[in-house]
Amino acid sequence: MTVVVVGQFRLPPERMDEARGAMRKVMEATRAEDGCIEYNYAEDVLDPGLIRVSEVWASRGQLGAHMKSAHMAVWAEERAALGLTGRAITVFEADEGRAL
Repeated sequence: MTVVVVGQFRLPPERMDEARGAMRKVMEATRAEDGCIEYNYAEDVLDPGLIRVSEVWASRGQLGAHMKSAHMAVWAEERAALGLTGRAITVFEADEGRAL
């Protein structure tokens, strides 16, 4: 069953230029993983430093493997050093969806 992940976290707005490079690396590595359908970070236009997270995975098992990957361990260290706060992530099981 398809798995959808949505959430958010905060980074200090003054660290966003630095954070973009780290986010880009983890996004590129994750998008290359088996089972990754979508993996996105986006800064909220109205709230600088608020990062929205959206992911779609082919299965919960593949999401689990992603969470144990080497690049996620590096990202965990990088985001802590950048001052990440307010991390709130939720996982949902879904069907294949349909266009609105």
